[in-house]
Amino acid sequence: MHWINDAVIYNIYPLGFCGAPKKNDFKQEYRLDKLYDFIPHFKKMGVNTIVFNPVFESTKHGYDTIDYFKIDSRLGTNESFKKLCDTLHGNGIRIMLDGVFNHVGRDFFAFKDIQERGMGSIYTSWFHNIRFDRQSPYGDNFSYEGWAGFYDLVKLNLQNNDVVEYLLDAVRFWINEFDIDGLRLDAANVMDINFFKRLRWVCKESKPDFWMYGEIVGGDYNRWANPDTLDSVTNYEIYKALYSCHNDRNYFEFAHSLDREFGDWGIYKNLYLYNFADNHDVTRVASIIRDKGLLKNVYTMLYTMPGVPSIYYGSEFAMEGHKQMHSDDDLRRELNLNALENPDYDLFEHICKLGKLKHSLEALQCGKYKNELIQLEYMCYSMKSDNQKLYVMLNQSNDTKNIGINTNFNGVLTDVLNGNAQYGCNGWFEVSVPPMSSMVLVENDGSFKIDFNFDEAEIASAENSAEENEAVEEAKEPELVPEEIVKGRYRHFKGNEYEVVDFAKDSETAEKMVIYRALYGERELWVRPYEMFREIIERDGKKMRRFERID
Repeated sequence: MHWINDAVIYNIYPLGFCGAPKKNDFKQEYRLDKLYDFIPHFKKMGVNTIVFNPVFESTKHGYDTIDYFKIDSRLGTNESFKKLCDTLHGNGIRIMLDGVFNHVGRDFFAFKDIQERGMGSIYTSWFHNIRFDRQSPYGDNFSYEGWAGFYDLVKLNLQNNDVVEYLLDAVRFWINEFDIDGLRLDAANVMDINFFKRLRWVCKESKPDFWMYGEIVGGDYNRWANPDTLDSVTNYEIYKALYSCHNDRNYFEFAHSLDREFGDWGIYKNLYLYNFADNHDVTRVASIIRDKGLLKNVYTMLYTMPGVPSIYYGSEFAMEGHKQMHSDDDLRRELNLNALENPDYDLFEHICKLGKLKHSLEALQCGKYKNELIQLEYMCYSMKSDNQKLYVMLNQSNDTKNIGINTNFNGVLTDVLNGNAQYGCNGWFEVSVPPMSSMVLVENDGSFKIDFNFDEAEIASAENSAEENEAVEEAKEPELVPEEIVKGRYRHFKGNEYEVVDFAKDSETAEKMVIYRALYGERELWVRPYEMFREIIERDGKKMRRFERID
């Protein structure tokens, strides 16, 4: 069984989660270190995987990438993020990053080179539809294709081998430097499928259990998720059904989606889909559902249906946020556990229980779905694995409902979601389900139960991790000093990458020179004085190396 079958995902949009400035001022901050304090929170929720939306240097919102090899200055440094990843891994929490490979920002080095050199730039083929017979909406002396009409997001040409190799090098870097366990592929539905094939090979070669899912909002999921490309996709069909079946008091919608996807003839029954109730692009479920008393049922469904459940940060407390016409800021607000706005702690405790069930029940990890009973306001479905069968009963009405099903089972059904209450079963089983509530009933011989007392030692260990980090002096950038230059790969401070191939002496002055080659484009040779190559420069008030070694 793959680790994703036992995963409970927590999805963070870091710039919003940390309350970072909307525009990058390039001042070095360590805002993402606040995650150390969240580790006990993750432990209680059963979170064992974090999906980070963009963390790399960008101009504004993270999806306008400047540098794929550098953590955003508003969040931390590569060193601080590596330490955070090591701590999360040490606490049993895997890490997935947002791969934004469809487009970059206007401050990306290759695009800026075109701005400076025009038709003489070696990067004109890196982007879609560069034309020098017209201007861009920003007044450039050329036009280009912006993703979905947004011209601050410059669409990459993924049929250019240099572009693909550059992006694959970035992924190799993330795996080697941060030991990441998976990727979210942004805007996957508009990307070249062949890129995903090459990406899969690179990732699986580095980590055979690496897991990738694509952002897909419609269409046939099998086109993007299959043995040759991605492992999974975002399940937007279920996202819609989760809230609208409760808003309309109509469980037939949810049952139809489950049957279509995972039933006996389900078109995705062989996929383990990424399921969610909200994310950084859509109105939070607590703001869209009409009766917040039904949120528990929403999350019961999310955790007990086939696939991996993902919680968007803050939604465990019924945090609200509306998608607006020209801004997603309300969806991406800061989260502070000590200053929550109208938190729903009952919902939080319910989600904590569901996390425990996900980790404890084989049928929820790899079981097969079957629709047992469906009515407008109540329903029952089962999940069956090789060694276990359970029934999920849901009532969204304002009245108690008697739900009866034929189980073909003689024994005990234990409601592990509600105090391990036991019910005898002799084939036919009927139980009273209270208003706006759910049950998870496990077939057994009467001895089965789940202990919801959290491992205090484990929580204490997680708290110690946070305290130890606080005890360390505030991270400081080490003083930069010139380093010896050796043969190998380097990145210029403007972003271009080169390989140092040899050294030479000036015939007149005997000054030592560095001979280096561009890694992309026409790969021409360059020469620069050794001391100039290794010098420390200052840009935007920050000291940095003119050339930074990258291998």
